[in-house]
Amino acid sequence: MKISIAQLNYHIGNFDGNVAKMLNAVKQAKAEKSDIIVFSELCTCGYPPRDFLEFDDFIKLGEKAIRRLAKAAKGIAIVVGSPSRNPVIEGKDLFNSAYFLADGKVKHVSHKALLPTYDIFDEYRYFEPASEFKVVEYKGKRIALTVCEDIWNVGNENPMYTVCPLDELMPQKPDFILNLSASPFSYDHAADRIHTLKANVKRYGLPMFYVNHCGAQTEVIFDGGSIVMSPNGKVHDELPYFEEVVKTYELDEVVKGKTTAVQSKDKMTLIHDALLTGLRDYFGKLGLKKAILGLSGGIDSAVTAVLAQRALGAENVRVILMPSQFSSDHSINDARQLAQNINVQYDIIYIEDIYEQYMSTLKPHFAGTSFNITEENIQARIRGMLLMAMSNKFGNIVLNTSNKSEAAVGYGTLYGDMAGGLSVIGDLYKMEVYALAEYINKDGEVIPQNTITKPPSAELRPDQKDSDSLPSYEELDEVLFQYIEKQQGPKEIIKMGFDKKLVARVLRLVNISEFKRYQTSPMLRVSNKAFGMGRRMPIVGKYLS
Repeated sequence: MKISIAQLNYHIGNFDGNVAKMLNAVKQAKAEKSDIIVFSELCTCGYPPRDFLEFDDFIKLGEKAIRRLAKAAKGIAIVVGSPSRNPVIEGKDLFNSAYFLADGKVKHVSHKALLPTYDIFDEYRYFEPASEFKVVEYKGKRIALTVCEDIWNVGNENPMYTVCPLDELMPQKPDFILNLSASPFSYDHAADRIHTLKANVKRYGLPMFYVNHCGAQTEVIFDGGSIVMSPNGKVHDELPYFEEVVKTYELDEVVKGKTTAVQSKDKMTLIHDALLTGLRDYFGKLGLKKAILGLSGGIDSAVTAVLAQRALGAENVRVILMPSQFSSDHSINDARQLAQNINVQYDIIYIEDIYEQYMSTLKPHFAGTSFNITEENIQARIRGMLLMAMSNKFGNIVLNTSNKSEAAVGYGTLYGDMAGGLSVIGDLYKMEVYALAEYINKDGEVIPQNTITKPPSAELRPDQKDSDSLPSYEELDEVLFQYIEKQQGPKEIIKMGFDKKLVARVLRLVNISEFKRYQTSPMLRVSNKAFGMGRRMPIVGKYLS
């Protein structure tokens, strides 16, 4: 038996486009004499569809897509993920389902049993979990058909769930496992995924075909990395990351257990490629083309500019240098050099006169006060206003250049440097931004070395350094990582050896800055706990305040 897996980039709500991609893949699989082609979870509608699932017309479009695919299921079986209706009154209206199409019709439908409701997932909001488990019989083989999370409760050891779908299916003696997934990217998830698949194969002794989405849906990125596992626990094949691929396998060869390909899991390579994917698909799927950003000569805007140029093309990226009287000559020179290195259009707009006009207007109202963060924020907001003016006039989408460390502690100005349609590096801590800059320069200097080595500064007052307001980023990032990613409280972090006052200060800054993060742009997600839809905190709360 030949089995094809189709790792494709879908578009939420674009049923016609998604089906067209799948039909092309079916055509390729038929040409390769495949018996079965497997697509991923909820691929007719794209993932995550969120509250689109509450529209009856949206579900009807999914049903129409299934009928179109069923017509193509002649001489080949098609396995495809799509929402299906719950025919009974009790429970939720929908199932998250895997359809098995053959002989021009729907032969079988399996429903997802384990519905994740954590981080970015909220599936129990929409779907009813499966309560019945049945293998699919096709061409003399018995198939265990599962959906994504269903394989993440190996041996019923995950405390979030009370059932293990594959344990339920094993008495029916399946010959192999198919898993349709929509498993979002984080830089360490690819390794976790292989570990989980190996655990399943070790437990059941069956080959497994795991099919994942690739591409991005707003802030959520899918890396692909679809996997074929042999029953001896070896990875028979792992498909490339962030690429659309259709590939056919001979089941007997998979059973033999020979490893053919495993992808590199270098952290910075993955993050770099994920951010390019996120940028391309955010612009491409929204029908956007051109980006604009403020280029300061600092590390954050430099990295963002390079990523934008690589994702969208130099001709579609414009940068604006907006020096004030506090900007250093080397920052202006570094910014200009970077723009020339990556061959993007750049303009220089000096803001000192604009700033002085603000100060003149506000002088009678600010009488008797001293220069403080107010005057600093005015400069940031002037820059934000200028970028938005250019965006409105020329149709370039503003890219936000804030990093995760700054976003965490509120070291940013609303309606100023926090403006933008998309936050490109908002899920990278400052030290990760430096590491990504070094990765960008691995084959030669793209980002000027001075941008990487000089002390970071917002340059909003004379001789300003980030270290005037914040702990060192090396120390700050460690505390933030424990609090945000690891959900460790102050006592646990202090026990790790961090200073008590430092911990109290940092955690308080994180909590009181929540209102800013509610108002910022979507952040491309590359960690397992990004700000945004995956981290839901109250704005008004007393904890650690």
